[in-house]
Amino acid sequence: MTDGAVIQSAREPRVLVAADKFKGSLTAVEVAERVTAGLRRVLPGLAVESLPVADGGDGTVAAAVAAGFDRRTVRVTGPLGEPVTAAYALRDGTAVVELAEASGLHLLPGGVFAPLTATTHGCGEVLRAALDAGAHTVVLGVGGSATTDGGAGMLTALGARFLDADGTALPPGGGALAGLATADLSGLDPRIGDVRLVLASDVDNPLTGPKGAAAVYGPQKGAGPAEVAALDSALAHYAAVLGPELADAPGAGAAGGVGYAALVALGAGFRPGIDVMLDVLGFAAALDRATLVITGEGSLDAQTLHGKAPAGVAAAARARGVDTVAVCGRLALPPQELGRAGIRRAYPLLAVEPDPERCMARAGELLERVAGDIARDFLT
Repeated sequence: MTDGAVIQSAREPRVLVAADKFKGSLTAVEVAERVTAGLRRVLPGLAVESLPVADGGDGTVAAAVAAGFDRRTVRVTGPLGEPVTAAYALRDGTAVVELAEASGLHLLPGGVFAPLTATTHGCGEVLRAALDAGAHTVVLGVGGSATTDGGAGMLTALGARFLDADGTALPPGGGALAGLATADLSGLDPRIGDVRLVLASDVDNPLTGPKGAAAVYGPQKGAGPAEVAALDSALAHYAAVLGPELADAPGAGAAGGVGYAALVALGAGFRPGIDVMLDVLGFAAALDRATLVITGEGSLDAQTLHGKAPAGVAAAARARGVDTVAVCGRLALPPQELGRAGIRRAYPLLAVEPDPERCMARAGELLERVAGDIARDFLT
């Protein structure tokens, strides 16, 4: 084979589909399937590699499983204290634990919130199961929580004790932390010390204050103004007892303070969720094989630029000199901002079907249609 033939072969189009879920419509796996189908409808036989991605929130375990991790399930305590089945992913001693699997908003009955009493106890039980399975590295993705308990429930499941002035164990939830007198971490599972724990989050909020866990995220978990104030005060007291040094660290406010608990008590290191997941999923190797990357999520907006999956994918691809385009349901970023993020062009489904309800209901077929447009615009 001549050198020229080798070069020509290396330049044959190969697409890497690395998109997040379209929340409420399609999982990340389904997005990849639909985009692949649309591309191949225009270019039969096109080489397409799928690598569904996530940024630490809901869908993180599914992305790991799609990349070849084993899916494990365990029965644990849900956010309201009821038993739920939670999944985590495991491969070669690395576990991917998604807090939302055990303590997520989606586990609450419709319209029922418990901002003062929801617990992360189940998340700690999943961590313990990962340790039992032999994990020596644990990625803890902390998006989508129903809780603002500072991670106290998680730590309790791992052996910590939180006591009031009478020496009685506190009840579950962030509201009870106002009565904390003693935090006894001596009973924490000793295996924690031998594990590399990575806190993966798409937010870098501190634990308390106007940008803290209660103020920013409490309302979406059902907290009114009085409850937000009570939770913020309780978390501040909690940090004063455990140690305030890391309360303002990036990520401390993630998942209602789970980030703080992981940093201060479990020795975790914080990294942006998408960066962690790209490493875990083997994105770099897949990128080496690609001539075009297609990323995306349900809404491309200002939040996308602050640690969401498409921005992380595009930044990594741009660093390697590979073009990135995006698919989305809704586009709320002007072309110049997309360009600064490393995205050459975005293809919103609402441009094809302007009615939001119909757009969500038909997201799969619309994705196939815009993927065909991408094939014609960038691959022919």
